[in-house]
Amino acid sequence: MNIAFFLLPKQEVVCLPSNATLRQTLERMERHRYTAVPVLGEDGKYVGTVTEGDLLWYLKNREGLSFEQTARIPLSEVPLRTTNKPVQIDANMEDLISLAKGQNFVPVVDDTSAFIGIVRRSDIIDYCAGSLIGHGTDDKKVKREA
Repeated sequence: MNIAFFLLPKQEVVCLPSNATLRQTLERMERHRYTAVPVLGEDGKYVGTVTEGDLLWYLKNREGLSFEQTARIPLSEVPLRTTNKPVQIDANMEDLISLAKGQNFVPVVDDTSAFIGIVRRSDIIDYCAGSLIGHGTDDKKVKREA
């Protein structure tokens, strides 16, 4: 199976530019209710993934930081504690599934490392569950017919 089948294209993915501010990051994640969002460089390449945990740890360690001040803090100052490894669009399903076990989504890049979208873990699970259920149904039909 080609992983492009699961691809949610870049234009449908909530992303952040690497030059976003901490406030923009907080607001975008709140608006879309996401716990993790891909970060893209000015060149469109995948830089990393910022998580709620990254933001919480940053805020915890900045005593006295007001919400208004977050508009002056670049996202690049927030250490990204988790590495969501990307896969290339031509990667095999085993690589995709291996990464999806530990990530809510897997970033997908092209052969120039430009970000082209994500594969959500939930879509992989839905597909696998459908395959198992469909396969189980076929087995029951075969047993009944036999």
